[in-house]
Amino acid sequence: MAGKQPGGRPLSPHLGVYKWAPSMAVSIFHRITGDGLAIVGALMFLWWLGALAAGPDAYAAFLACVWHDPDAGSVHQVTNILGKVVLVGLTWAFFQHLFSGLRHLVLDTGAGYELRINRLWSILVFVGAILATAAVWLYIAQEALHG
Repeated sequence: MAGKQPGGRPLSPHLGVYKWAPSMAVSIFHRITGDGLAIVGALMFLWWLGALAAGPDAYAAFLACVWHDPDAGSVHQVTNILGKVVLVGLTWAFFQHLFSGLRHLVLDTGAGYELRINRLWSILVFVGAILATAAVWLYIAQEALHG
């Protein structure tokens, strides 16, 4: 009858109790990006692999959906945009997960637990992921434009 006694069991604090910090956000995004890379990345990879194995027509259809199609109709223009959004999202998720994992690796050595340093590194994870994603896609855009 422990449930009927007031104060019989301690209550665990929930998310509303804690003051949000960048380190909490990095931890949550680390899990989200890991799942996103595993699920969306695997599905995109399997689609690409299946299209590659199915022959030139299937591979051309895959490229038309996710990259570009010079003779694209309105449907392919929408899928081109969505395909690029997914590819940019996967790129960001990769860098976010990578930099967050490196941050966790440093924390595992016992370094960086001071509040100011931990906050700085957490913010740098987000900034680094955005900058690395932008650098990769600027390079891809430059190569696409200049052949």
